[in-house]
Amino acid sequence: MYTLNCRGRLLVLDQPVVMGIINLTPDSFYAGSRSAQLDAVLFKAEQLLTAGAVILDIGAQSTRPGSNYLTADEEWARLAPVLPTLTEHFPQAYFSVDTFHASVAQQAYEAGVHLINDISFGMLDNEMIPVVAKSGLPYIGMHMKGSPQTMQSLANYDDLLLEITDFFSQRIAACRAAGIKDLILDPGFGFAKTREHNFQLLNRMQELQVFELPLLAGLSRKSMITKTLGITADEALNGTTVLNTVALQKGATILRVHDPKPAVEAIRLLTKLTDS
Repeated sequence: MYTLNCRGRLLVLDQPVVMGIINLTPDSFYAGSRSAQLDAVLFKAEQLLTAGAVILDIGAQSTRPGSNYLTADEEWARLAPVLPTLTEHFPQAYFSVDTFHASVAQQAYEAGVHLINDISFGMLDNEMIPVVAKSGLPYIGMHMKGSPQTMQSLANYDDLLLEITDFFSQRIAACRAAGIKDLILDPGFGFAKTREHNFQLLNRMQELQVFELPLLAGLSRKSMITKTLGITADEALNGTTVLNTVALQKGATILRVHDPKPAVEAIRLLTKLTDS
């Protein structure tokens, strides 16, 4: 069991939980997750929470391969109109902001978010780890090489799991030295990894339990599903549920998804199976 101190509220992870995705981006790879106007964002948040999401992850910058890069100011301009309203409107929820800009993380903290979710684990902005440490918020750090614009050209490994483990060891040490107490590890499915890498990573994900930290799995509707099955992202819910189930069996603590209800059902059924 893990506990996360979220602004004085304890998020107890005695069983896996679901993180719902809200993208404030016009170019997210899955259209169903895009929300731009405030009313649409509030409606989407209510849908996700009603369907069983415990955490809502708000992102304003697309991080799909080759996506357009937003500056911190451009990213915050998308987040500023919605974050304070979301945290006020849904006081029972936990909100994370998906950003690799330290200044955005700082402003999001001031707007009331509960976690920082950084695809670069502090590698794209040297100020990120000090900012998170000062905030006291839990920090989700992901494995990636390069940036979303360059990562797919860097998908080369001698030993995938060894390199991810070494990366996490170094980043965890940096976070601990800065005073960050609550860490969540995201192995980064689809980030600087080929389809074969992604399946190898999922198959061996339990090896990352060596760190004794919560593991986040972000598999929802990704290309490892669509390219393997020859389908579109809109058709990838069943495949997502299959891989989420495997991730849970391999030790995932948080499932980051576009569709909370099937993920919650997978958690309930596996919990029942384990308890039998």
